[in-house]
Amino acid sequence: MGVFLSIFRTIILFGAIQGFIISSLLIFSKKNKRPNRILACLIVLISLACFNLYAEYKNWFGSDILRVIAQFIPLIMVMPIGPLILFYVKSSLDPNFRIRAKQRIQFLPVIIDMVPQLTAILFVVGVITGLLKNNPRPWGNFIDTYNVYADIPRWISASFYLWLSARYVSALKKQYHGNLNGLTASFGWIKEFIRIFMIFQAIWILYLIPYVIPKYTDAILDTVDWYPVYIPLAILVYWLGIKGYVISQQQAVKKITVTNSSLSVTIVQETVFLLHKAMQSDKLYLNPNLTLALVSENTSIPQKTISAVLNQHLHKSFNEFINEYRIEAFKAKIQAADMNQFTFAGIAFECGFNSQATFQRTFKQITGMSPSAFRNSVVQMH
Repeated sequence: MGVFLSIFRTIILFGAIQGFIISSLLIFSKKNKRPNRILACLIVLISLACFNLYAEYKNWFGSDILRVIAQFIPLIMVMPIGPLILFYVKSSLDPNFRIRAKQRIQFLPVIIDMVPQLTAILFVVGVITGLLKNNPRPWGNFIDTYNVYADIPRWISASFYLWLSARYVSALKKQYHGNLNGLTASFGWIKEFIRIFMIFQAIWILYLIPYVIPKYTDAILDTVDWYPVYIPLAILVYWLGIKGYVISQQQAVKKITVTNSSLSVTIVQETVFLLHKAMQSDKLYLNPNLTLALVSENTSIPQKTISAVLNQHLHKSFNEFINEYRIEAFKAKIQAADMNQFTFAGIAFECGFNSQATFQRTFKQITGMSPSAFRNSVVQMH
């Protein structure tokens, strides 16, 4: 049994070490900076948890310095993992994604991970100031009990964000109507990424259910300890680090190849002319199910050429190009007097949008104001 325990602990240690190495490579990589840095943060948090468990097994926190670190600096930070998963998924599939102030609010539940350390700080400050008696036992009992049940909101959080990630991927694929605009490889990787985390969540809940029942808690720890959770977690770090890094480099190479592809001035000019003609004369943007394939069919221009011209010369994605025409059509209708009686959603649908949420978000991104603010400005001008 001692040999197996040694092997298990070595797996956990190597998982942590590899996680730290890979995350460093991802952070300092000049390719795919945003997705890589989010993935690096995700790997670091998992690696810290593995390192913490190994350090406890080896009694590394027996020294005064490390004991202080363990008591006052949280090494197990699980609550940010869910948001990081979602942000990594979005940044991998949407090059325009940014973690703004609104998204950062989702990291606030990290306070759940910090309760034991905050409790220890409160106790020490209370003893120093004379407000509390120097009796650490009840405080230690609270921390031990809290650590058992804190895994419940942690599991719920990670599962919820995995569900949001899967729903985002499904919605994006539906939006593209099966035409992934060159994102096939990214979609495949992200689906595998979500699936692996879901498998880990299933393993975790099988351990968690008996663990949080008081009469089984000690029996679980005495029998299998944390190995059923941390061995899969270490394997997850191995897989996430190696494959995540390789995928990021492959995607970067692919992007460089596409960017360096040369198109003659004649082809670019002809493509831009036909694209604008398809929008202005044929009004293809009014079709809510418009895809790159349909535009290619209408203009007789290959899809790859359209994508290259839009990305490299007009510096916008296919959706951005189409939505700009839809927004201009909406603005024109709003300024018409007989349109004041219609709702924003009704006008947006007439202009080619198939989702009110997409319309609201796109309008704000393009114009810098909300639809209602734009209408008010029109009213004031008249």
